[in-house]
Amino acid sequence: MREEIEAAYEIDFPGLLFMDGLDSAIIGVSHVRDVPVVTYSAEKILENLVEQGMGIHEAREFMSFNIEGAFMGEHTPVIVDDLF
Repeated sequence: MREEIEAAYEIDFPGLLFMDGLDSAIIGVSHVRDVPVVTYSAEKILENLVEQGMGIHEAREFMSFNIEGAFMGEHTPVIVDDLF
């Protein structure tokens, strides 16, 4: 999906940001204050981190502090809480 998003937005929004190593967790694009941002699934991020060798509790803590807490400007990706 990353390639499709890059192709669709690269001309008008070259500043889109993607999370390294988490392409499998991309679920689409959202618009925050009329700015497109890449949107990720929290469940898929956790699955990816566990597949990389983290335990579920370690993955949740890592996601909370290092991913959800990161701000990289107006194109900071959005994480949808779909852990229910």
